[in-house]
Amino acid sequence: MTVDPATVENADSPNLIGLNRPALEAYFDRLGEKPFRASQVLKWMHQFGVCDFDSMTNLSKPLRTKLAAHARISTPRVLREQIAKDGTRKWLLAMDEKNSIEMVYIPEADRGTLCVSSQVGCALNCAFCSTAQQGFNRNLSTAEIVGQLWLATRLLAPRVGHDARAVTNVVLMGMGEPLLNFDAVTDALDIMQEDFAYGLAKKRITLSTAGVVPGIDRLAARAPVSLAISLHAPNDPLRDELVPINKKYPIRVLLDACRRYVAGQPKQKITFEYVMLDGINDSPQQARQLVALLSNVPAKVNLIPFNPFPNSPYKRSKWSTIDRFRDVLMAKGITTVTRRPRGDDIDAACGQLVGLVEARSEKMRKRRAENALANPITLSLP
Repeated sequence: MTVDPATVENADSPNLIGLNRPALEAYFDRLGEKPFRASQVLKWMHQFGVCDFDSMTNLSKPLRTKLAAHARISTPRVLREQIAKDGTRKWLLAMDEKNSIEMVYIPEADRGTLCVSSQVGCALNCAFCSTAQQGFNRNLSTAEIVGQLWLATRLLAPRVGHDARAVTNVVLMGMGEPLLNFDAVTDALDIMQEDFAYGLAKKRITLSTAGVVPGIDRLAARAPVSLAISLHAPNDPLRDELVPINKKYPIRVLLDACRRYVAGQPKQKITFEYVMLDGINDSPQQARQLVALLSNVPAKVNLIPFNPFPNSPYKRSKWSTIDRFRDVLMAKGITTVTRRPRGDDIDAACGQLVGLVEARSEKMRKRRAENALANPITLSLP
């Protein structure tokens, strides 16, 4: 099918693609319709990719007319697609007239992983992340988050065949801190897991947080998907520097929240992400500190070779250093994987997503201009 995700003119009407089943059932109840209409419309939107109410042939003609007049189905708009040598794809998506985000698809032999964004920019200012350098502008709506999965499913369908599932896993590891946009993100998680939509199992959805502890506890109660922690340091002084939210929620407090998250789930583990920065956090001594730190947490560790970006003061650890660090962890029984960089030739690797943001301050505008000079982006506008 031809993807035409242009936003409709009546932007004040509810965007049904962002409503989970309870919300959609409530919407149809207000229209005087039966709740089962929600399941029908969910299937049309998410499984069949239909955005035109008149094409939803199992709805009555009066209902289709009513929906066309009072509701909409709109998704992000593609500004640019890039394809890396390894097959990774990155899309620049327009959220509105001034703000864009980036979405990445990573194909592998046994899975297809979609990395989606939850905010335009990020407010947490992690030192090694290019997204943080552009500042924060706004949260994405549920429709804008789910719309990324909707769009990727449609764009990738011709490449895998309509009977195959291109996206088998979703990771909320794109732009933004998901737990600072809690309600929109968890409603999006509902839709991703909905049987009448994408039907993804909880274990196939991973939410990555820099350590927003109250959000971790809320997530456990609301939508306990797989959890990843952006740790990146084995002690508080270094993590204060690399991940400033650590000053509010130090490692001890964060790990307590992790233990609560998996309490009563003996097979569940927390993934700890650890970016490898040359001479900063990659020594054998720091590996041993990490072992001690995780000794009583059900953990697996992803070692992430640092992905450079313009004006960054950091360098990627040597591969021999990464291997030595990994070996220390594995010798103590901690499952450890070195993440192979994917899409780094198109700046689609971990920590490299930038997008375009309407900066809120002169400082942000200046920083964005400096980055643009160092790494120019040409947009192909429709």
